[in-house]
Amino acid sequence: MLIKAKTLKGYKLDSKDGEIGKVKEFYFDDKHWTIRYLVADTGNWLTGRQVLISPLALISVNKEDELIGINLTKKQIENSPSLDSDKPVSKQFEVDYHGYYEWPSYWNGSDIWGDYPFIVHDNRERKVTAQNKKKWDPNLRSSNFVTGQKIEATDGELGHVDDFIIDDETWTIRYLIINTASWWAGKKVLVSPKWIDHVSWDDLKVFVNLSRESIMQSPEYSEENLLTRDYENQLHRYYNRDVYWKQDPTERQILTDNK
Repeated sequence: MLIKAKTLKGYKLDSKDGEIGKVKEFYFDDKHWTIRYLVADTGNWLTGRQVLISPLALISVNKEDELIGINLTKKQIENSPSLDSDKPVSKQFEVDYHGYYEWPSYWNGSDIWGDYPFIVHDNRERKVTAQNKKKWDPNLRSSNFVTGQKIEATDGELGHVDDFIIDDETWTIRYLIINTASWWAGKKVLVSPKWIDHVSWDDLKVFVNLSRESIMQSPEYSEENLLTRDYENQLHRYYNRDVYWKQDPTERQILTDNK
């Protein structure tokens, strides 16, 4: 299911023995553009520290009840490695965090979830190759920090990042919602992270290798309409891009082994 990040914000986080808080924001890596942690607003519980929940711990997303199920107890979360609320997520914290839960590290492999075992959509188990074992150093970005950053087309500023559309099977960011109000009033468009040329994190700008005219003529995104597969097909055909669901089967991995 594809769902907006802003829609998920405020969803209740339900552990094995009760609610722990609500979704506050997300951390994603800037290589695969995949959500690595949900940041929980725990109210008066565990104040002064960031409570991070990995998608590896998630059981389900219930849109009707605005609830995300977590396969952890409150005690497990309370005893997990602590991260001060004003500190960035360091590599050492991630190593300690994944070691505490005995989860494999997503950065030990070239795929979006590293060497984590999973089931792909055609029910074939994927074999880990030497190439897949290659390590990389993730740089985590806050969804709140990136929201509002300017989008630069090949011929000038286009608008700003308004939101993200997340695939809740793989927790990959499939699209950035671009608000073009500063240039073309009233229209929002979608851009895949795969179509981004580069990001200047210091200048707070995202550069896409597309012209403003081509984006202007692209299929308009309307929040009133469902993001259907027909719309996605139309969007990819327009840009002459391969659809993600027919590429590497690891794009459709399902994190079910720990649920």
